[in-house]
Amino acid sequence: MGDYAAERPLLDLRSYFNGTVDAWGVFTDRSGKVVKRFTVVMDCRWEGDRGVLDEAFTYSDGSTQRRIWRLVRHADGRYSGTADDVVGSAEGQASGNAFNWRYTLALPVDGRVWEVQFDDWMVLMDERVMLNKAVMSKWGIRLGEVTLAFRRRAAS
Repeated sequence: MGDYAAERPLLDLRSYFNGTVDAWGVFTDRSGKVVKRFTVVMDCRWEGDRGVLDEAFTYSDGSTQRRIWRLVRHADGRYSGTADDVVGSAEGQASGNAFNWRYTLALPVDGRVWEVQFDDWMVLMDERVMLNKAVMSKWGIRLGEVTLAFRRRAAS
């Protein structure tokens, strides 16, 4: 994470994920083929070092999903988080304009639930735009990637 310490603008998750954030994303399989497209509307709020990110997903096939993250910022700048479909706790660290987040997700696939690992990187581009790339793997084998573009709505 030290590679990003001098990068600006400085990413403060509590500031960025505060209010409404829109996102557009794709899931690509390991060959690079787009398997799913989706949009997300996030309602985000913080009270001190505790935050809630309420994510409403809409997929290109018309299906929907909701994930509610409960985040905690620790004194050393690390973050931990939980959600109903996250196994255990997600752990992350911010440095400069970047945030790296690792977690295991219980992912429904063809009537079964697979526990897959995510290595998730977010990079703040400016005060409203952030890019996100997450590699998904199982047993150390790369299954695919999720790529997202976030945009904070302007304060009204």
